[in-house]
Formats: sequence, structure tokens, C-alpha cells
Amino acid sequence: MSDLKETMLIGSEGIKKTILHGGTGDIPKFTTGAKVTFHFRTQLCDDERTVIDDSRVVGTPMEIVIGNMFKLDIWEALLSSMRVGEVAEFWCDTIHTGVYPLVSKSMRRIAEGKDPVEWQVHTCGMANMFAYHSLGYEDLDELMKEPKPLFFVLELLMVQQPSEYNRESWALSDEERLKVVPVLHGQGNKLFKQGRYQEAAQKYKEALICIKNVQTKEKAWDVPWLKLEKMANTLTLNYCQCLLRMEEYYEVIEHTTDIINQHPGVAKAYYLRGKAHKEVWNEAEARQDFSRVLDLDPGMKKAVKKELAVLSMRMEEKNQEDKNTYKGIILVLGGNCTTTLLHSGNPLLLLHLPPHSHGLEE
Repeated sequence: MSDLKETMLIGSEGIKKTILHGGTGDIPKFTTGAKVTFHFRTQLCDDERTVIDDSRVVGTPMEIVIGNMFKLDIWEALLSSMRVGEVAEFWCDTIHTGVYPLVSKSMRRIAEGKDPVEWQVHTCGMANMFAYHSLGYEDLDELMKEPKPLFFVLELLMVQQPSEYNRESWALSDEERLKVVPVLHGQGNKLFKQGRYQEAAQKYKEALICIKNVQTKEKAWDVPWLKLEKMANTLTLNYCQCLLRMEEYYEVIEHTTDIINQHPGVAKAYYLRGKAHKEVWNEAEARQDFSRVLDLDPGMKKAVKKELAVLSMRMEEKNQEDKNTYKGIILVLGGNCTTTLLHSGNPLLLLHLPPHSHGLEE
């Protein structure tokens, strides 16, 4: 195969391919689920051939899974025309490049150390992506306002079939995600019992991300959505139990409050929130949550009674500590009365009273 060979991709309008360096062997099988590793450079079609993104500058090649690309399906078509080791330049018309700024934003966030999974969860669906007025990058905002043809220079490094690698949760199909949830759930439970709370929390979180990715495609409050919501709530509460052991009490309050606001009948959410309130001295809130637990699930009476006993003991200890911490003594100096409030032996406040006054009611 000669270098600099120019062809039009069969069946693809608005794409022009130029092979810069020939690859080896046959064109690999790009089956659904295959992982493709490649370097890419994106350039404008201006006189300077301005570079927008370059994976070699970042230092890490790009990986995509066929059938699960960010939103730029055209890259799958381009790569599927290449051999391993091949370097090719593709000119793509605006019909194929309109969503590139969104994909670029994602890749830049990954390069900056942001979590790609979190990004996918929170911006699932094109409507959500377009809701932002700015992508946070000036050059991408310009491309968003005025889409342009682009050059993509791709170097195909490797193609792995689904059986040849362990896929991360974000690369799975919806069906596969739902199958992996109970596995992750079970792994989290096992780690929790072993006292490995941080690792358990990570398993629960990964399972939650799988569910949320699938749930975004269902209509809110329909039966399939509600089934997924119930699974998500169970995992969130397990996650909160890890956070309690990790002493992340305010995060527990935040997550359980989210569940309570959506589903006010979940007794365990009140119970865990009550425990978190207890740890941060929110006595009234803790008692209120534990009372709600008994209303919803009288079977938890024994557990609640234990928590209330601990709460009362802790509040009594705290009140005693407060009394011991602040002590007041009166020092009489000459004709003036000076009141000094001591905190751990150090003066905090001096009140100078006029002569013939002792500050008491007659």
C-alpha cells in the first residue's frame, strides 16, 4: 500500500481519507464491544492547520469501545477503515463534526484528571449537553457556535475483542451494566464485612453509576425507572453506611436527605441520617429522625432505643464538658469590680464595672 494514497470512504458522504503511513495485516474486526486504542490529532481547515486537540501532547492514547463512543459515531467509521499501525488523515465535513466540541470537552476533562464516568452520568443525553451556555473552553465555544469541517489524523495502535480485556463499567451496554450491578453489590458487601470501607464504598459507587446510566434512558416514575430507583436507593444507603464508618457525617446527611425528599417512606434513610446527626451533636434532628423510623418500621424499635440511649449519654457528656470549660470568677481590685471569664485558665473577657456597683439585682 503506497503512502499518501487518497480515497473517498465508500458509502460515507463528506469524508475524504488520505493514508499517510500504511499499516500491516488485514483490517481488524471492529465488532460491538471491541476496544480500539489510537492516537488522534484534530485540526482546523485553515491556512495554519490550527491544532485543536492532540493525544500525543497529552501523552495518553485514546480508547473507545465500538458501540459505546462518546457521541461521535463517525470516529468508529473512520477507524474501521484502518489497519493496525496505519496513520491516516480524514477530512470531515460539518455534517460529521457538529458534536465534536462536546466530545473534545469530555476528553479534555479526562486529561485534566476529571472523572469521565461522572461526566457521562451528569451530562447524559444531548439536551443536557446543549443546556450549558459555555463549554468552558473558548476555542470549543467558537466551534459550537459555528461548526466547521475538521481534519482528523488518526494512528491505529491496537484493536482488542471483548474477550481480550476487562471492560470498565462505563464501556458496558445497558444489559451488561444491569448484570454487573449485583456482582459489584456483592463485592461491596464482602469488603464492608471485612472492614474495608473505602474499597466497599467504591464498589457501591460503581454499581450506582451503572444503574444511573441506564435509568437516564427510562421515563421518570414509570415502572422500569422505579425498579432502578429502588436498586439505586439500596446501594446509596450501603454507601452511606461506609461513609458513617469513614466519619463523613455531613455527606451521609446529604445523600439520605436526597432519598427522603424523593421517597419519604424509606425508614433506613431516616435511621442513617439520625445516626449522622447524632455524631455531629444535632440532638433535635437526630431525635426527630429516630422517631420517624419508629413510625415507619416498628420492628426497628430495639436499634432505635440503643441509638437514643447513646445520644442521651453523649449529650450529657457534652453538656458537662461545656460546664467545665467555662468558669467565671470575680476579682475585686480597689474600688472597681472586674469580672473575668476564664476559658481553660486563660482570660477571655474583662468587664470593668463602675465604683459602688457589683452587677447584681438589688
